Amino acid sequence: MDVDNFSQQIEELRSRVRGIWQRTATQPNSQQELIIAAFDELQMAMEELLAASEELEVTRSEAEKERQRYQELFDFAPDGYLVTNTVGKILEANYAAETMLSVRQKYLVGKPLILFIAQQDRQIFSCLINNSQEIEDCVIEIKPRVDTPFPASIRASPVYDSQEKLVGWRWLLRNISEAKQAQEQVAKRTVELAKANQQLLSEITEHKRAKSQLLHLAFHDVLTGLPNRALFMNRLEDAVNYSKRHSEYLFAVLFLDLDRFKVINDSLGHTFGDQLLLTVAQRLQECLRSIDIAARLGGDEFIVLLVGIRDVLEVVAVVERIQKNLALPVVLDGHEVSTTASIGIALSITGCEQPEDYLRDADIAMYRAKAQGRACYEIFNTDMHIQAMAHLELINELRRAIELQEFRVYYQPIVSLSSGRITGFEALVRWLHPKHGIVLPGYFMSIAQETGLIIPIEQWVLYEACGQIQQWQEQFSSSCGDLAESPLTISINLCTTRFGEENLVAHINKVLQDTGLTAPNLTLEITEGVIMENDDKAIIRLKQLRNLGIKLAIDDFGTGYSSLGRLHHFPINQLKIDRSFVSGSIFDRGNLDIVQTIITLAHKLGVNVTAEGVETKEQLALLRNLNCEYGQGYFFSHPLDSSQATALIMANPQW
Repeated sequence: MDVDNFSQQIEELRSRVRGIWQRTATQPNSQQELIIAAFDELQMAMEELLAASEELEVTRSEAEKERQRYQELFDFAPDGYLVTNTVGKILEANYAAETMLSVRQKYLVGKPLILFIAQQDRQIFSCLINNSQEIEDCVIEIKPRVDTPFPASIRASPVYDSQEKLVGWRWLLRNISEAKQAQEQVAKRTVELAKANQQLLSEITEHKRAKSQLLHLAFHDVLTGLPNRALFMNRLEDAVNYSKRHSEYLFAVLFLDLDRFKVINDSLGHTFGDQLLLTVAQRLQECLRSIDIAARLGGDEFIVLLVGIRDVLEVVAVVERIQKNLALPVVLDGHEVSTTASIGIALSITGCEQPEDYLRDADIAMYRAKAQGRACYEIFNTDMHIQAMAHLELINELRRAIELQEFRVYYQPIVSLSSGRITGFEALVRWLHPKHGIVLPGYFMSIAQETGLIIPIEQWVLYEACGQIQQWQEQFSSSCGDLAESPLTISINLCTTRFGEENLVAHINKVLQDTGLTAPNLTLEITEGVIMENDDKAIIRLKQLRNLGIKLAIDDFGTGYSSLGRLHHFPINQLKIDRSFVSGSIFDRGNLDIVQTIITLAHKLGVNVTAEGVETKEQLALLRNLNCEYGQGYFFSHPLDSSQATALIMANPQW
């Protein structure tokens, strides 16, 4: 029972007593009954009052417990709690407030709260306290008596009396320095994470770009930007698979090899060679539809896939358009150059199973086109494949022949036309084939040069021939007086590939040292074509060879395209007239004039002349009359193996 109910019960008891006395006054005859009734009523009221008193005591006890609990909550709350009057003077403070403000509780009471507010925030505090409204989460700087100022979150609620009059404030102070630090850390970390995220995004973008670039590089040519072999083969495989499902679907593969690109590349330099390749790539794409694909295979080789074609005539039209476009001149460093291409064509109607087969067939057809001359094209047929397989078999046999040393050196004598005696030999290679016997160079030499196998062959010939001529020199110098006075010489052919080798001079010098042959007894024969292809580099290389002391001859002179105006720049010792001008019936008038002109030119240059292909006494007599120094041909001897040549030297013939 609360106090109000208890007061109400007392008031009701008074009312009932007054009622009893009033009835006594109006009914005197029953005074005793009234007194008895009054006491009964009073007894009942006293019992009710006692019960109410007991209930009130219980209520007071519970209220005290609540007050104590509230006081404990107030005192031991983790946040600072304060009670002030209306002007902010502290009336109560808990332990947390004591700790925050660094002042004992009993000394806090009576102090203005504003004393503990930092100077810069006191105006804000004054505005808040004068506003008479509830304040939530206002942040101000608290300045303890001795400790470091700290930020605090303030909540304040006004306290009103029963008349709704403001009598004070309840304050909640919460130290948010750690929270603020945490917030600053979070903000800092957020900035760091944002930067890291931005960096990650940049790295992801860069990774995607690099991945895209790598993917592009994996399937495109670096120089021209065209698709490479890998991408081309993927597209070709798609076309092959589609044609297997749709019999009416036709496609064609073109294999292009630029004609004489090496000459342009070597003469103008690789930079301009690359520019020419870029131009070729661009012009190639201009000739194709968007559904077709052109790719660079490598070097000066390109491949094209034509899809969805109607017939072979459409393919030929594209090929002719490509040839026409490529033939247009290109200006490189002030030089106007043009190029053409040898093109091989493989049609889907051949019915190959694998994409690689079409590329192989187009390659075979391209080589057939190149053999016909510049700017030609060929369509593949099965006969070409048979020939290509034979070609491959020959290459393998050549490799095996080099390993098994199946080659032999044959020697054809070179005769002095003034004395009629042998002065030296030309070394000629023969292949002692295990199945076919002696095989002449015409059968395998072009393939050996094409594959580079000519290098080990010529290296072996050089060593073998130099060793043999030195052996003869030692064997016959005492018995043959002519050899003592004029030692035998050996002439050896040097091909284009070998002539351009970096270590050529060093290798020749080593062979001379190993065999003991003196350098003047070695003559290297080089064709006009080799010299013209290497141009200025040829002069440098020829001078390097001459510095060794060896002699140099231009072989097959008159059949190439050498510039007579530059002939005197070449440090040569001899010209060899090609057999086509000498052999056969006695010289016709045209050949005779050519031979006479060559001999006259050579003598003007101070070099000797050797005529190849001498077959008759009449030819020999005519050459002697023209003052030709040396002769070589079947009239003197066919090429001989070493034992036959030894016998010929011993016989010491004279013509």
